[in-house]
Amino acid sequence: QVRLVESGGGLVRPGGSLRLSCAASGIIFTHYTMNWYRQAPGKQRELVAGITSGGSTNYADSVKGRFTISRNNVKNTVDLQMNSLRPEDTARYYCQSKWGPESYWGQGTQVTVSS
Repeated sequence: QVRLVESGGGLVRPGGSLRLSCAASGIIFTHYTMNWYRQAPGKQRELVAGITSGGSTNYADSVKGRFTISRNNVKNTVDLQMNSLRPEDTARYYCQSKWGPESYWGQGTQVTVSS
C-alpha cells in the first residue's frame, strides 16, 4: 500500500519560514521523482518544486530563491524548506511521487501566511 504523509504545515507570519516533510512508503523511493504542489482556494493546483531520483531540481518562478527541495533516499523523505514566506504562499501543499505513468498523492498539509 502506497502512502505519502505530509507534515510541517501551520500558521506563520510574512517573512517567516516553515519546513514541510513528506514520508513515503510502499514504493521504491529511489525510482520516483518527488514533487511538491500547492492549491489555494479557488485556484488550480500548481507545481511548486520537484526533485528527480538523481537529485535534479526545478522550481516555480514564484518560489525560486526562497524555497529549497531536498530528498533523503535512506529515510524515504522529501522536504521543502520555505523561507521569506508571503501571504500569496498560503495554500494546501501536496506531495506527489511520479514514475512514468504511476503517480501517488498525499493528503496535503495547510500553510497559512498571515500577520
